[in-house]
Amino acid sequence: MKISVLGCGRWGSFIAWYQATVLKNKVINWGPQGDYSYEILKNTGKNDYVTLDKSIELTCDLQHAVTASDIIIISISSQGLRGFMQKITAYDVKDKTFVLCMKGIEVNTGKRLSEVLIESGIDKNKIAVWVGPGHIQAFTQGIPNCMLIDSYSDGLKKELAHAFKSNLIRFYYGTDIIGSEIGAAAKNVLGIAAGVLDGSGYVSLKGPLMARGAYEVGKLIKALGGEFGSAYGLAHLGDYETTLFSEYSHNRSYGELMAKGIKFDKLAEGVMTAKAMKELGDKYGVELPITNAVYEGCFLANPFEGGNGAKACMDVILKLFDRETKSEFYI
Repeated sequence: MKISVLGCGRWGSFIAWYQATVLKNKVINWGPQGDYSYEILKNTGKNDYVTLDKSIELTCDLQHAVTASDIIIISISSQGLRGFMQKITAYDVKDKTFVLCMKGIEVNTGKRLSEVLIESGIDKNKIAVWVGPGHIQAFTQGIPNCMLIDSYSDGLKKELAHAFKSNLIRFYYGTDIIGSEIGAAAKNVLGIAAGVLDGSGYVSLKGPLMARGAYEVGKLIKALGGEFGSAYGLAHLGDYETTLFSEYSHNRSYGELMAKGIKFDKLAEGVMTAKAMKELGDKYGVELPITNAVYEGCFLANPFEGGNGAKACMDVILKLFDRETKSEFYI
């Protein structure tokens, strides 16, 4: 099997490593020329996470990467996907299978990432999403985990789940692509909230955060046409350990450092996802108190986004205690 992985950052380079080293597939790993992540791999063959197998073809030629393989895995920043697809669809990709190994919601439209591909002209039955928990640092030490493949096509998700499985990653195939995508994106928002709790010394609130967060996300998934219970699967609740507790979580680290008044200089997808989810909640009439608190913390209280300072981030979360008393599982 020949696989092209588009993106050579943290997850892109890991996927290339996994496909070549563990699954023994022929792999092309693409990155933009001049980009730091690409240049470090080109010059050294490794980064902070993986050492690429010598069989991996590293390239900055996008046309070659998208035409030479039947399966194209994309792992880039979610907010750049639509523009990236304009470049990809300039080539003949009608028979290609696309796998999105990225988590987010397009902030300008509220669209799920698979919807962005469909609107870019890709057949929805040729699209899959690869989500779920796992630390790259653990995987490369041989520590296994479980992940999820979902798709509009039952045949495609089963085919990919079987093709990608190994002793390192046990794949399940999902039953709700709406829930899988929204759940995967939303867990990053909860990760920021968890980081704020860590940075403010309120760690014991992480239990309620998990319980209320999953319930809140389930309500949004249902409003968008998905299954409420998807919020309790691998894409969302199953990914909480890696996102709400791990030292490796970018979103948790973002929240922790924000609460301490320190700027986090890496990508935290949950920031823009919080904005997108808030707008979806407003549009569909779904109450999302935790999401709205994260949005307010990131965009209104965040000292690095023109807000009033670090303490204000925790003040936003504590305001949730002033809300009207309700049944735990109110609709």
